[in-house]
Amino acid sequence: QVQLEESGGGLVQAGRSLRLSCAASASNFIINAMGWYHQAPGKQRELVARISGGSTNYADSVKGRFTISRDNAKNTVYLQMNSLKPDDTAVYYCNVLGWKIPGGEAEYWGQGTQVTVSS
Repeated sequence: QVQLEESGGGLVQAGRSLRLSCAASASNFIINAMGWYHQAPGKQRELVARISGGSTNYADSVKGRFTISRDNAKNTVYLQMNSLKPDDTAVYYCNVLGWKIPGGEAEYWGQGTQVTVSS
């Protein structure tokens, strides 16, 4: 019911910026929240940022550097990543949470986009 297309990853030097995009193609589904998670080699997947209505939340490690935003008309979520650090290197996954119509709550994940930050 939901397909997610992620883009914007790449290789950048520390201190530079990237902007990730995730476009959701949804049918018979109401999107509630959209967000970004990342997973570095040898580590668990963890929340980076999430947006639901007017509410946003961020991991402590990115607060003040990253900004999440959402275009509801396009079902697209963005992650503006500034002042990137080598520790930000990871695969970034788009996440969507909502409700199937008819049905109940459901969650979807994108394929992931690689972000690599060099020193």
